[in-house]
Amino acid sequence: MLYDLTLHIGYIYDVPASGSHHILRLLPLSLPERQRLVAGSVKIEPHPDETSNFTDFFHHPATYIMLRAPHEKLDIRMQARVMVQPQPLTADFSPLLEKLPEELADYWSAEPGSPHHFLGASPRLGEVPEIAAYARKDLKSGLTVHQIAEKICARIHADFKYDSSATTVDTTPAEAFALKRGVCQDFAHVMIIALRSLGIPAGYVSGFLRTIPPPGKERLEGADAMHAWVRIWCGETTGWIELDPTNNIAVSSDHVVVAYGRDYSDVAPVIGVLKSYGTHQTAQSVDVVPVK
Repeated sequence: MLYDLTLHIGYIYDVPASGSHHILRLLPLSLPERQRLVAGSVKIEPHPDETSNFTDFFHHPATYIMLRAPHEKLDIRMQARVMVQPQPLTADFSPLLEKLPEELADYWSAEPGSPHHFLGASPRLGEVPEIAAYARKDLKSGLTVHQIAEKICARIHADFKYDSSATTVDTTPAEAFALKRGVCQDFAHVMIIALRSLGIPAGYVSGFLRTIPPPGKERLEGADAMHAWVRIWCGETTGWIELDPTNNIAVSSDHVVVAYGRDYSDVAPVIGVLKSYGTHQTAQSVDVVPVK
């Protein structure tokens, strides 16, 4: 599937910022036999005084920008064309949960994709006893790691309500779990903590999701938003799989990957600091358009 993507993120400050610097992770990744970035560009207004590109620990291309002059707003626009390959269905070769520690012990690597980076606490995801108890509820012996991940994904989808007004980007997983409401970031964070509490490596994926309008309705431009889902390590034979708890589906060619990380802090599309005070307004819109 070939897509044209556009993303707009805008900030308007109540008081002009006298300076700022940010790190951007916006362009889709190129992944062997999965996804290819055909072309992409990022435009920033006001034009940054300094710009540099680098690759982070998880092999994501990132851009550092600095603005020295006072500015009342920051406007970021990304355009990209990306090819996403359908992923074949495969049998479940993941081990039983009690056998997973043996396979982890045999994995002697600290590469960015190593499951060992995704087992313990991470900057935004510590231990939450209530979520750990939730993960153990109805857990039966004889289930494979893949089956457990699918069951937790389905339970979160059934038990939580999607509500964009219930949480913010800074809401903790414990708060979202208590509310049983939130957005894709909350769903993903809760699922990651649940899986890690069982000893299953799990990480955060940021990207885009093509949304399909109801029959007879036109697609709304800008109605899409950046999306998040979960990747799970299912042993040496199966490797990583990806599940979307917001929609209770396996990740497909409708999902476009931007970044992989331990939690949102590793993959935030825009992160930084500015010299200012007061509040600011934020706007975001995304279009994921199939190319005919």
